[in-house]
Amino acid sequence: MKKIILVLGILLLAGGMVFAGGAQEAVEVEQSAGEEAVEAPENPRVKLATTTSTDNSGLLAYLLPKFTEATGYKVDVIAVGTGAALELGEKGDVDVVLVHARAKEDAFVSDGYGVNRKDVMHNDFVLLGPPSDPAGIADAESAAEALTIISENQSDFVSRGDNSGTHFKEQNLWKEAGTTPSGNWYKEAGQGMGAVITMTNNMQGYTLADRGTFIAMRNKIDLEVLFEGDPVLFNPYGIIAVDPDRHPHVNYDGAMALVNWITGKEGQQLIADFRMDGDQLFHPDAM
Repeated sequence: MKKIILVLGILLLAGGMVFAGGAQEAVEVEQSAGEEAVEAPENPRVKLATTTSTDNSGLLAYLLPKFTEATGYKVDVIAVGTGAALELGEKGDVDVVLVHARAKEDAFVSDGYGVNRKDVMHNDFVLLGPPSDPAGIADAESAAEALTIISENQSDFVSRGDNSGTHFKEQNLWKEAGTTPSGNWYKEAGQGMGAVITMTNNMQGYTLADRGTFIAMRNKIDLEVLFEGDPVLFNPYGIIAVDPDRHPHVNYDGAMALVNWITGKEGQQLIADFRMDGDQLFHPDAM
């Protein structure tokens, strides 16, 4: 009797081992059928200095979780004007910059602060104002003429005043118009794009904005696009890794992971797909 019980025990034990092995095999098959887990990078934090427009528009909140999912890197965003973003790169305080002032970007690279600049996307600048358009800029034939009309009428105009890409563009337009804006009507905010649009809306004045941030905010304001379409208002964005030879402590691998992903097939398609109320905010340039 004891021998029979012993034999049955052995058989049950063996059967359990077979069952366990089969279950383990099933789990392994199920895991292999799904996506492979992304191995955590050695240095998983990437510091990105970028413009307020990429942040205020909601683009980064849309893109970066997908980048983390694809690569394992997590991005710490510092959203400032282009000038301030490039200064952070020059000091080695960030690993990568995403900005929109091509001449400044080229100088950043040629001066030895950045490497591997790539085109990412573009949208355009627009002149916003109240629907009544008291200055009458909607009939202007160029952006410079529109600013001249605002100046002649001394209509309230809110400038970024923060050395951002938008501010650089505005300054160039005033030069083209042959006007140096001054007086109580011209207000330098020293703020990001979202804050400037809000200020302009509150005083029902005029401002220069990127289209993406305007689209993201248009349901909350009483401003309209009153002038657009001048080729000079083209607004391209570029991404640049901080040069590790200049700043050996930067996370160059993480920076290049972001550069390659955002200019690669997945990042570019996501940029193309990013819309609000059916309107595309940015157009990919690296596809």
